[in-house]
Amino acid sequence: MQRTIRTAVLLAGLVLGSQSLLATDETPADEVPAKPTPEELKEQRSTTRGVVTIGGEPIPYSATVGDLILRDEERNPVAKMVYVEYLRDDVESRVDRPVTFAFNGGPGSASVWVHLGAFGPKKVLLDDEGWPTGPPPGRLVNNEYSLLDATDLVFIDPVETGWSRPLPAPEGEEAASFTGYSDDVAHVAEFIRLWLARNDRLSSPKFIAGESYGTTRAAGLAEFLQGRHGIFLNGINLISSVLNWQTKVFNVGNDLPHVLILPTMTATAWFHGKLPGRFESLEGALREAEDFALTEYGPALLLGERLPDERRQALASRLAELTGLSTDYVEATHLRPEIFRYAKEVLRDRELTVGRLDSRYTGRDLDAAGERFEFDPFFPVASGWYVALLKDYLRRELGYSSDDVFRQSAGGRIRPWNYHEKDRTQGYNTNAYANYAETLRSAMHVNPYLKVLVMSGYYDLATPYFATDYTVEHMQLAPELRDNIWVEYYESGHMMYVRRADHAKFRRDFLKLIDEATTPGPMPGR
Repeated sequence: MQRTIRTAVLLAGLVLGSQSLLATDETPADEVPAKPTPEELKEQRSTTRGVVTIGGEPIPYSATVGDLILRDEERNPVAKMVYVEYLRDDVESRVDRPVTFAFNGGPGSASVWVHLGAFGPKKVLLDDEGWPTGPPPGRLVNNEYSLLDATDLVFIDPVETGWSRPLPAPEGEEAASFTGYSDDVAHVAEFIRLWLARNDRLSSPKFIAGESYGTTRAAGLAEFLQGRHGIFLNGINLISSVLNWQTKVFNVGNDLPHVLILPTMTATAWFHGKLPGRFESLEGALREAEDFALTEYGPALLLGERLPDERRQALASRLAELTGLSTDYVEATHLRPEIFRYAKEVLRDRELTVGRLDSRYTGRDLDAAGERFEFDPFFPVASGWYVALLKDYLRRELGYSSDDVFRQSAGGRIRPWNYHEKDRTQGYNTNAYANYAETLRSAMHVNPYLKVLVMSGYYDLATPYFATDYTVEHMQLAPELRDNIWVEYYESGHMMYVRRADHAKFRRDFLKLIDEATTPGPMPGR
């Protein structure tokens, strides 16, 4: 008998599909957790008090880091999930106060970056453009753009990330599964259900903020929570979104990602001075790239071998102009440059590579002759200036310690990840692309009050903004619900909040989401 939370079976209309968006830490896959003692099954909690200054106003809060034991329907423990919560103290009642559950992606990433980068009361110190101000590990400072004044915050590390761990099964039973979309959604949903019940917050306005693969998880949670538990969300924040995986997987025969990543390549080339001088502004370059992608580039790829040679040559020249690549290189790719090759090629003449997660960042490999970069130039900042600070902060300031390895990424422990399971929109065990935009559409139709804020960075090659636009514009929402979802853009990358001006905008946009999602009014379409 497989030991799992049964909700994963009851609503198995959930799926997904492709490589990790932020996977680096390869923890050995054969590491087996020791059988927990009764003492280890006791839930730990450590609470401290702090103050964050937001807009010149001191906000007192309680910070709790703890773990929560998930159990199956036979009450057998299946996992320990570690979380950090921040509750504002100077409020008369928390019942009416919004609460936001936030997590990163991967799949298999801990919630380090949304915690110490975006929402929490402390943030990693970077300069105004998002570069370190000194050697690692850096230091934490007051986060003047925290959302704690407007919403309580709960940061979740899904199982196999951070210090969250699966627990061994009773003898003769299979261990619970955590390595697929449906299982992941079911267990995170169970955590949210338990936290809301234990904290008497079931009547609070409820928000979810997911980054990267966390946006895929967020779409599933919206449908799952309301269908299984009767928990209806007020708002969802999709940060660097990927819902329809066909828009980003560069498989042979799938031309869509080539069309949709073009404007991000244009942004990258503009930032690094690789576009012709006539492109005076980023906005002008992007509008031209978007128009070309939709009206010329996409239709041309649709023609395949029927594309006339003269038109092919003209397209190659135009693509070279908009990407900073040479015409010969574009022709050699059959008009289809892809993300990893582009990151190595665009600054090859300078012997530099550009970041996949934020193409403003550059790196240097052993040589300039390869097809792929040795490392994502943005990752040293994402890892070196965040992870060590978080571990120290949790231990020294918040009082939670563990000798387990802190997994910023689950790495090989969650591979292979099961993106495809039975779903009304996908073939079962086929090569169909996972599309959870349909899951989100379904949730929004059931709950017409649900508001969705999408955040996209212009320099994000991992989840390109134009691909997100395409996904949103193809959701087939009811006309009266189309204004319930909107997109905001930032002049940075996957973690747009590392740039100071964009972090300020990030806060303003999230405050708008809270306001839109909690303002009383008639049910849309009624």
